[in-house]
Amino acid sequence: MKIAGLDIGTTGCKLTVFDEHGNQLGRAYRDYPVHRAVSGHEMDISVMMESVYGVIEEMSGQYPDIAGIGVTSFGETFVLTGEAGEPLHSAMLYTDPRGAEECTELVEKLGADHIAEITGLAPHEMYSVSKIMWLKRHQPEVYAAAKRLHLIEDFVVWHLTHRAQIDYSLATRTMAFDIRTLTWSKEILDAAGIDIALMSKPVPTGTGAGIVTPDAAQRTGLNKGCLIVSVSHDQVAAAVGAGAFDGDVAVDGAGTVECLTPIYNSMPDIGVMSRGCFSVVPYVIPGKYVAYAFSYTGGALIRWALETFGKAETNASMEQAYGRDEPTGLLVLPHFAGAATPYMDTGSKGAILGLTTATTAAEMYRACMEGVAYEMRLNYEALADSGICFSRLNATGGGARSPVWMQMKADVLNLPITALKTADAGTVGSAMLTGIAVGVFRDLEDAAARMVQEMETYRPRAQMHQKYMKIYERYKAVYSAVRPLM
Repeated sequence: MKIAGLDIGTTGCKLTVFDEHGNQLGRAYRDYPVHRAVSGHEMDISVMMESVYGVIEEMSGQYPDIAGIGVTSFGETFVLTGEAGEPLHSAMLYTDPRGAEECTELVEKLGADHIAEITGLAPHEMYSVSKIMWLKRHQPEVYAAAKRLHLIEDFVVWHLTHRAQIDYSLATRTMAFDIRTLTWSKEILDAAGIDIALMSKPVPTGTGAGIVTPDAAQRTGLNKGCLIVSVSHDQVAAAVGAGAFDGDVAVDGAGTVECLTPIYNSMPDIGVMSRGCFSVVPYVIPGKYVAYAFSYTGGALIRWALETFGKAETNASMEQAYGRDEPTGLLVLPHFAGAATPYMDTGSKGAILGLTTATTAAEMYRACMEGVAYEMRLNYEALADSGICFSRLNATGGGARSPVWMQMKADVLNLPITALKTADAGTVGSAMLTGIAVGVFRDLEDAAARMVQEMETYRPRAQMHQKYMKIYERYKAVYSAVRPLM
């Protein structure tokens, strides 16, 4: 019996297949274009869906006994569909500038604090509800024709099962979901002028939607008994895939985006969370929550530094070229794609301070690593009063394979970090929950014992922590100094 995790990202999707012992057997990937212009950032959902069918078909051809597929996806992006599930428009990405005016109007009606108390989110135009309001205002004929409103996870699940359901964690990314009652907020949807009947049914993370339809089985090659599972928002799936189930451990998602995900054993202080623009998200374990503290440019900034300064070099050769285990002293503000938490300032720009004619490419490369680590320290401190209690981190993603970066983060955060073997924690977490749904695993602990594998633990060094903190004290002033000039 095989299980699989489907992880749908902004620019590509991947399906990873595992056996009942948690061993990875195969992986398929397809990318798709996104269109970014000054006026809008969009994607063609139909093209994305063809890529989803493609990865499933590739893997089902090799593993015809796939018993279940768990679906996880990126958040916020939505699509209105007709009766047959056909998209009625191009979907706006979370970075799309449209919806700011509508978000302001919603805040004026309900109040920012009240919205945060309901949804666990500080109001922002990145969330779905503001962009749905924009679409209804500017393309009323599209809204009038709509029969359903989906985010990516439930759009894919509907096309595979004809069941309209969305898990709690992804539903929160709309800014229209009540995290206390675990239902759609009629108050917010009414204020936004959105028909609640369009929305998919909210269900707990990891809920089976049903077996594939005959049409979907024929299109993908899946066996007719394959169960499709509504897993979660991708960051929640990554937390599951990192084996983080309790408040004493947080997740360092060292991927394209750098994301620190703490676990809360009870509802955190919404006021503190809202001030730092941190989300409060229902977790897979009832009564527990996660938050997202993130930088838009984590691994993306390291790749940029390598391509820009390293030319033909590799990550390892650039790290080796630096030649010493000391901070560079340079200050890199890693806002090369805007600022995420705790600022949520899409207009912020990146900056590199402290350059001289003696500065080398290797120093620039390492300084970018330091900038990401300092930004996560900033988020860690902003979370301090929210009730976090973690004393260690589990690291996933491609960045977890860099001993230099892992040690640097341990030193800067002054916490031990354990690098996990898997680079795709989202697909692992998705497969873990799918394995539970189809009966391969007893529970989360059983799934983690088979699928979560540790590589190495990096422990903070007191002397290096002190050196980094001297520079970090200057780093904390960079945003407020640079922002007015940009």
